[in-house]
Amino acid sequence: MATGTDIEIATRPGNRPDLRRIGIHPDFWYPLARSSDLAPGRTHAAMFAGDPIALARTERGEVFALEDRCAHRQFPLHKGVVSGELLKCAYHAWSYHPDGRLAGVPYLAKGACRPRGVRAYPCRERDGYVFVFTGDRDKASQVPPPSLPLVVSPRHRTMHFWRRVACHYSFMHENLMDMNHQFLHRGIMGTIRPTLLDYDGGPDWIEVRYRFQRARSSRPDRGARLMLLGGRDRRRGPEGAGAATGEPDAGDIMTIRTQYPFQTLTVRRRDAERPSFHLWAAYVPYDREQRSHVSVGALSIEQPRIPVLLRLAWPFIRRFTEAVFTEDRLAVEAEQRAYDRQGADWNQEVNPVIIALREVLARNGVPSPSR
Repeated sequence: MATGTDIEIATRPGNRPDLRRIGIHPDFWYPLARSSDLAPGRTHAAMFAGDPIALARTERGEVFALEDRCAHRQFPLHKGVVSGELLKCAYHAWSYHPDGRLAGVPYLAKGACRPRGVRAYPCRERDGYVFVFTGDRDKASQVPPPSLPLVVSPRHRTMHFWRRVACHYSFMHENLMDMNHQFLHRGIMGTIRPTLLDYDGGPDWIEVRYRFQRARSSRPDRGARLMLLGGRDRRRGPEGAGAATGEPDAGDIMTIRTQYPFQTLTVRRRDAERPSFHLWAAYVPYDREQRSHVSVGALSIEQPRIPVLLRLAWPFIRRFTEAVFTEDRLAVEAEQRAYDRQGADWNQEVNPVIIALREVLARNGVPSPSR
């Protein structure tokens, strides 16, 4: 395990391979919709790396995923009609089973040879999301879908995020893992000094720990303070000992992990027994060249001893998190525009954690189609 005091600064000459031309690997379960997006008998349009996917929920409640085209005239199936357990194309009423087989053509003579159907994707619904295995369907049974127990835990309240972002997914991984960018959020976070404690990694993962210390005169946004309600140290009170004595903040421990292809972030406040909040994030590529994606996030905050306090604080926490995400979004989209303008990755990275993260993303990804 490396520490922040004994790491030699290193850079990768020329930033090779070019991470911005490496696509996310499709052989995983990605969240393509929220369960609430699909009422019984309804359809939903989704996209993964340029491939349109139609999601549908049968009248009995089963969710399934098909490539978003009718085999007949390529009309989008998400515009179709759910009829019982079938999906009918809205153009000529060709109907499909959840496994993609053609169920019927209204005007085709009985006994006539039926055309082939369309591709079906393995699909599972859990923890409030619809997960689709976008790669080789024969591998779906070998890869467990993400588990988000805190999302359905009665001890936590969860805030969901679903945003289209105009950048390569790797920029988001780097943004979340490199806490040295807190200067970007100085207006809402106050003055924070992040200290790299240590990091470790393997072929498909990397984990880093930071200590956050706030300056004595720092005045963070109200939402930033209220977010830590659930994980506050009961002995110190909601603002901790530093607030009472005027001494500098003792610091919170933030742990960020990329377990390819997903990311998590947890914060443990001072010497609290449990993390005060936990973020799970997925970045679902949207276009074929993967120059944009959908950022999916579930932020779970532990309920305080008096749950109504968190409910009252929720609007302030939502406003704060949206403000942080807006600033991060502006930054990563600016990085993408610079990359596109320069035609290459000119970044001079010096953070060893980010260099190691890039290696994980490059090692586990697949080449993107050339522009």
